[in-house]
Amino acid sequence: MASHLIDFLLIGNNFGTPEMRAVWSEHNRLTKQVDVEVALALAEGELGVIPADAAQTIAAKADASALNVEEIAQDAVRMKHSLMPTITAIQKQCGDAGEYIHYGVTTQDIVDTATVLQLQQAFAIVERDTQLMAVELKRLAKKYQHTPMTGRTHGMQALPTTFGFKLAVWLDEFVRHLERLKEIKARVLVGNVNGAIGTYASFGELGPQIERLTLDKLGLGTPNIGWQSARDRFSEYASVVVLISGTLGKIGNELYNLMRTEINEVEEPFSAGKIGSTTMPHKRNPAALEGLASLTAPIFKSASLIHESMKVEHERDAMSWRAEWIALPEVNIYLSAQLQNALGILRGMSVNEKQMLANLELQNGLLLSEKVMFEIGKRMGKQTAHHLVYECSMKAFEQNRHFKEVLLEDPVLSAQVTAQELDAWLNPVNYLGCAPQKVDEVIRYADNSGLLPA
Repeated sequence: MASHLIDFLLIGNNFGTPEMRAVWSEHNRLTKQVDVEVALALAEGELGVIPADAAQTIAAKADASALNVEEIAQDAVRMKHSLMPTITAIQKQCGDAGEYIHYGVTTQDIVDTATVLQLQQAFAIVERDTQLMAVELKRLAKKYQHTPMTGRTHGMQALPTTFGFKLAVWLDEFVRHLERLKEIKARVLVGNVNGAIGTYASFGELGPQIERLTLDKLGLGTPNIGWQSARDRFSEYASVVVLISGTLGKIGNELYNLMRTEINEVEEPFSAGKIGSTTMPHKRNPAALEGLASLTAPIFKSASLIHESMKVEHERDAMSWRAEWIALPEVNIYLSAQLQNALGILRGMSVNEKQMLANLELQNGLLLSEKVMFEIGKRMGKQTAHHLVYECSMKAFEQNRHFKEVLLEDPVLSAQVTAQELDAWLNPVNYLGCAPQKVDEVIRYADNSGLLPA
């Protein structure tokens, strides 16, 4: 029976996708360990370190799917070792050739390299879905490039912007995430086959060749030197996962706030039969957005555990290693849920453009106080204009009156401006700055990056 939320049948898909869970399953972990043992045997057979016919037998008969996991688990309890029971089980499968299983390597060679094979699969999923997020944000940024809405700072209305501009900021982040993933891939997807303390002592002079050939067969990079005591590769990957998750959590939280009843500018996808509350039938809660935002904190915490694993005793220890076993699957599984959830939200999100326009007028023209100040400043000086417009702004706010009316009744200002000028200055659409142009620039950069499909 499942004992972790990730594997619960009822709510597990809120915390991870079946695809990513399969990558980090016990079966796949075992399979990748057997794959490493087979690749090692084949490399050693080709180089004459073990008999070639034994290597071929190992390749033919070593079968992770035929192993009895429960039996291996029982042996692990008895042996107090995580890999030796697996080696023994493979040896039985291979008969006499089994004597050459695991020849010259140490446990961490196999486990680390198998973990990187799992990470290679996870990396491909993360890279794919990160790219899909960029594609979706690009589409939406272009669609809402000229859709005016209220920009907010410190939680309060600030100046007009466009919804496309907001989306373009997120798109630009995701392009950077794709750049980061591309940059770290060669550093992260590197195996480790070099013996007990990384010196190839058990292999002799052929050690580096054995390692390179084994890792070539597995489609992994070869390290300059063994990294059993250098865990920065996983830590760097976790750092990028944190950045991706941070952006996703921010998006979830931002859309959650824009979906508030009093703001009502967006709504997450709604389907017939979706229940918001067991007691309040009217509720249409931002459940998907809450789920999206909620997974960033667990990823941050799990990633910090991976960073802790960089502190290694001497040439190897199991303290740091075990932390990675816990945290590396978690950050990938949680991120997979975030990415898929975010894609579903963006693809089905409703945008209430009418309410965005209404919210621009919520403060009776005060949203454009900066525009008024700069225009009057051209005639009276910026600081003088700021003082006058400030006084009118506070009066309009406190008396709940329209900003234009208060401006026109000020004797100094009324001598400087006309009602027609104020109408133009107080129109939010006339004060979007370069927001639409910046959307084009971000999309152009994304297209030229080579990281998005043509």
